[in-house]
Amino acid sequence: MRAARLIRMVLLLQSRPSMTAAELARELEVSERTVARDVLSLSEAGVPVYADRGRAGGYRLIGGYRTRLTGLGRSEAEALFLSGVPAALRDMGLADAASAARLKVSAALLPELRDAADGAAQRFHLDAPAWYQEPATPELLPAVADAVWDDRRIATRYRRKDTEVERELEPYGLVLKAGVWYLAARVGEDVRVYRIDRFTAVTPLAERFTRGADFDLPAFWAERSAQFARSILRDEVTVRLTPSGARRLRYVTDRAGADEALAAAGEPDEQGRLTVTLPVESLDVAYSQLLGLGPDGEVLAPVALRERFAAAAARTYDLYREP
Repeated sequence: MRAARLIRMVLLLQSRPSMTAAELARELEVSERTVARDVLSLSEAGVPVYADRGRAGGYRLIGGYRTRLTGLGRSEAEALFLSGVPAALRDMGLADAASAARLKVSAALLPELRDAADGAAQRFHLDAPAWYQEPATPELLPAVADAVWDDRRIATRYRRKDTEVERELEPYGLVLKAGVWYLAARVGEDVRVYRIDRFTAVTPLAERFTRGADFDLPAFWAERSAQFARSILRDEVTVRLTPSGARRLRYVTDRAGADEALAAAGEPDEQGRLTVTLPVESLDVAYSQLLGLGPDGEVLAPVALRERFAAAAARTYDLYREP
């Protein structure tokens, strides 16, 4: 523990021109007296730590005691610091490792690039969870993440509706989608997707696995996401759209389904209206979504849904007509 703290102190001093005892104590979570003892130990070990006395004093390294990544330019350094997603790393139990790695890189950069981390942080922030949802970290996520990093097989119990199933998985990769964690894992010859919060038990096994050399996690996820989005669109409705309604359709319904419907539509009528066949998850979902188009979308079929819109329009008219 002390050795790790001494290394961290050196890296901190490499990353900044100087630091006070109070600043070092805060960063290392120790007392200022411990900082003074550690500085003495580093000096005795040959690390050139110099103490500036006085009110504005502090500790600094002298004699060019540092390594430098001279091949990195500013844009490259800033991109490097964008590669971490703090909340996701924390959920996987990797926050400390990521912090240490960023500190090492920062310490090794040229002095004129040392503000790259702050510059990137002030220009980009990823807020993964969707609106109106309180994100919850699955309890078993760190165990799954460890297995993913270690290429280690896991024995799992997985909640599926009202039952639990047992599976031995080869955990290939983790995906964070709108605040929900998923695992891509091989079972037999197939790679499947599991929600992490539905695991009720995860046990690492002794044997490791060899992942397929041709597996590409981003490409796999993009393909499965598209398949899932299309699979839930099981019904169809026919809608006549004004030009404004056609422009807004993809913002009130499933985007892929809207694009598909608009691409397959024929020529507009004499009033500029398009008639489209729109894939939807269900008629109830279509009702709630297409209400957002107001008079810019007219449901033509099925008849039951059209009648539902007609009744809603009548109720709305009664609500807003003058007494």
